[in-house]
Amino acid sequence: MTEMTAMQREKLMADLRVVVADAEQLLKMTADEVGEGAAGLRERLQERLAQSKDRLLALQDVATEKAKAVGHAADDYVHEHPWKSVAIGAGIGVIVGMLIGRR
Repeated sequence: MTEMTAMQREKLMADLRVVVADAEQLLKMTADEVGEGAAGLRERLQERLAQSKDRLLALQDVATEKAKAVGHAADDYVHEHPWKSVAIGAGIGVIVGMLIGRR
């Protein structure tokens, strides 16, 4: 399975936040419902929501740490190989310029 891009991860996390918020709103709306089954269901749903929130925060922390690690690795590479970095940047700039110039 290929790794998700950063944009896909951010969209997934935003979608999960919306789902959790909707579930919390549903719990509040059904608070008036009485009965043993409804109370048990609400408790289980609240527990699962809390677990989901914790997992979502953990996933966000992991993604943030990975992004920081990649940024530090790129920074280290640029400091260790400044001329290579300049050459790579110039090469990419020439390629982008040629692509834009073709239109």
